[in-house]
Amino acid sequence: MSNEAHHWFLSPEDDQKITEVFKQLRVRYQDYKDPWGFNLELCENALRKLMPLYRSYFKVRVFGQENIQDKPYLVVGNHTGQIPLDGMLVTIAFAFDVSPPRILRAMVERFLAQMPFLGDLTAQTGSILGDRANCEYLVDHGESILIFPEGVKGISKNTPDYYKLRPFSQGFYRIALQKKTPILPICVIGAEEMFPLVFHAKKLASMLKIPSLPISANFLPLPSPIDIYIGKEIPVPEHMNLESTDKEIKENVFHIENTIKKMIIHGLANRRPFFDSIRKPISKYLIQEFRNKKNEA
Repeated sequence: MSNEAHHWFLSPEDDQKITEVFKQLRVRYQDYKDPWGFNLELCENALRKLMPLYRSYFKVRVFGQENIQDKPYLVVGNHTGQIPLDGMLVTIAFAFDVSPPRILRAMVERFLAQMPFLGDLTAQTGSILGDRANCEYLVDHGESILIFPEGVKGISKNTPDYYKLRPFSQGFYRIALQKKTPILPICVIGAEEMFPLVFHAKKLASMLKIPSLPISANFLPLPSPIDIYIGKEIPVPEHMNLESTDKEIKENVFHIENTIKKMIIHGLANRRPFFDSIRKPISKYLIQEFRNKKNEA
């Protein structure tokens, strides 16, 4: 098999790195008891299966790892794509491309947590129902939480609104105030293009009792190259607490929102061409396969 073909499978180097990452994580979690069924072995198995997608299909690049310290964060970012694969890719990035590695605990909507099978699977791989008590428990135990304050509206945008932030909810900032946990802003570039929107099936979504059901032209995500940017942490002001006014909280949430907006603008200006990212690796793979068959003949 050619070297190009090998890229679509787990490479020995990535396999070895995953082994090393989870050796560190087992030490980290050796005394931790998770109330929601978090399963580190399942996370390791999932990462081995998903790494070829992360590496070769979405070609994920991560910028700003130097901004992360070994402490709990509320990792706050833009929510993109008609199907929320952005959270999965960010979680892989923080386990594989960040030092020390960590499993981000993603906040999910109640409808997802209550879905048969999927709710259990997301809990076992680290997700939690996004309420304040759950988040405070995790921060107390040294965990970092992945939060998309746009909520479902962030992944159900019309095409002209791609990369335009919906207003952030303020609940996450009250958690930050309660625990004095710094905010780590991130942005994801490339996920909006995975599933081109055709229309929003609002009636069907209502029948299924889910908040949104965007219908795409394709069943599988397009191989849009993904860039993840990690900004500098934003500390909670010392003078603020849960008694702070709504106006003060709103101003600080707006500052975080504006920071992420600037990161998105930078990311869009430096993104990779979508079609080149598809055409070049496929062309190189086909040429190599043609040469191999010619040599075999």
